[in-house]
Amino acid sequence: MLKIILAGWLGLMLTSSIALADNAHYKIVTGPERGTYIQIGADLAKWVAEPVGIDLEVMPSKGSAENVQRMRFEPGVKLALVQSDVYQAYVDMANAGNADAGQAIRPLRLIMPLYDEEINFVVRADSPIKTINEIKDKNISVGLLGSGTAQSANTIYHLMFGQPIADQNAQHLSNEDALAALIVKKIDVAVIVVGQPAKLFTDMNPELLQQLRLLRVDPNAPESARAKQTYFPATIHTASYPNWLKEDVPTFTVKAFLVTYDYGLRDTVVNLDRFAESLCTNFDNLQEHGHPKWKQVKMELPSLGKGWQYYAPVEKHLRACVARREAGMTTAAPAQTADKAPVKSNCTDEARVLMLCK
Repeated sequence: MLKIILAGWLGLMLTSSIALADNAHYKIVTGPERGTYIQIGADLAKWVAEPVGIDLEVMPSKGSAENVQRMRFEPGVKLALVQSDVYQAYVDMANAGNADAGQAIRPLRLIMPLYDEEINFVVRADSPIKTINEIKDKNISVGLLGSGTAQSANTIYHLMFGQPIADQNAQHLSNEDALAALIVKKIDVAVIVVGQPAKLFTDMNPELLQQLRLLRVDPNAPESARAKQTYFPATIHTASYPNWLKEDVPTFTVKAFLVTYDYGLRDTVVNLDRFAESLCTNFDNLQEHGHPKWKQVKMELPSLGKGWQYYAPVEKHLRACVARREAGMTTAAPAQTADKAPVKSNCTDEARVLMLCK
């Protein structure tokens, strides 16, 4: 009788656990509503989460730095999209002794690298500026505080010119507001980090779009060589914007990563394992039916730099997936009690961009 009771109890617990897993409701934080990140998030929700019973809500955001903060402190956020230079900036600040940065980044884990995002330097069509190394001391929109664009714009400017953008020259505008400000001549340059083709440009009024132009990298400029210390050469193709570009435009790029938290709670681990298996199973669907950027994504887990770690349970599944493909085969955080945001102190320009200051 005791065995029968225990068997029934275990069966009930297993059924409840499966039901809980099947009804999982998670969030992924992405980026602006007309950017690439939010489309990548929607693809993951449709082609990866949905087939295994995970309701993945796609949340817009300012961008990568805000995503790190929300991944760390907002209940229900289990996944985030983060630029590599933003992630590295948190790691560097944590290693330098910034406790707030350490608290934000150290529990985060990578699922896998995704694709490269192009850094677009936009000017008016009649601007005398032709190349990226000519933007020194110009009035520049660097993106909203908390966005990956702000981190990239500030980092690449500092690399090129050996100094930060002067406060009076830095405007923290959204992508849409930055393009509008360009057209009415309130700023000289708008820096926009987005994967091509971006709805920001493809959905734009054609007449307004013709009033804008992209700056090119001058491969012979010493400023370009310094930018390559962190960023890689890339090309914005005419095929991405056939109604705008007359020729390909050389620029720089930054890598996007899919990020999670170092979860230990069983139900969350189980759900993320299922997510990983579905990512493997449906990877070809993502590349065929998702945003064109998925065609650049490889099912691989390259070695990581110091301070970067993969999420171990998912890593195991994805490495097995990688091996199969190479062989020709194809809940809440531990209590996820929304940690209290850290007390803000010692505010610097970099800390402000990473949302470590008020």
